[in-house]
Amino acid sequence: MATVALTATVRTETGKGAARKIRQGGNIPSVIYGHGREPQSLQTNARETEKLLRGIATSATVIELTIDGKVSRTLIREIQRHPFKRHIMHIDFQELVVGEMVSVHCPISYIGVPEGVRLEGGILDQIMHQLHIEVDASSIPNHIDVDVSGIKLGKSLHVSDLQLPAGITVLDEPTNTVCIVQVSKAGVETAPADAAEQPVLIRKPKPDDK
Repeated sequence: MATVALTATVRTETGKGAARKIRQGGNIPSVIYGHGREPQSLQTNARETEKLLRGIATSATVIELTIDGKVSRTLIREIQRHPFKRHIMHIDFQELVVGEMVSVHCPISYIGVPEGVRLEGGILDQIMHQLHIEVDASSIPNHIDVDVSGIKLGKSLHVSDLQLPAGITVLDEPTNTVCIVQVSKAGVETAPADAAEQPVLIRKPKPDDK
């Protein structure tokens, strides 16, 4: 599982006015909560946080959040952004507890070249790019490998077809299409029109026609 580090400090003032001052000071208001833990108001450096989040898949990356020298393993559960300026307004962190099941959106990694691509000139259309899974907080994977090497032309792979590691439960609908091998547009040939369907040129006879 991917892990990154971030430092936060405790904030005692809450409310819209206090949050506005925090943002003006170059920080982001946030909160941490979790099993058996009272919600705690925090703040993180805006520049460091924005830079960190640009390089990770936030839904499946563990944030080791250092608060007053103590490290808590967390997941980001919500990021609120300004509707126009798009900068971060607030972040919700959930503390992870070993043995507790959590739901995350995990990226899909497609493995292999489909039979329908290798032998029949098709193309692989990746419908889903992540899976919604439930897993132990200590075993969140970086990604889910999906082997597509056996898919033939015109065939698809569904959520119910996936072979997943023990301890992982998919929360997406079993009938959802993960990927499909389709006919390439370049391989589609337009059949010649039937002679009976060819357009007929109709013109008026000229005066000198006999």
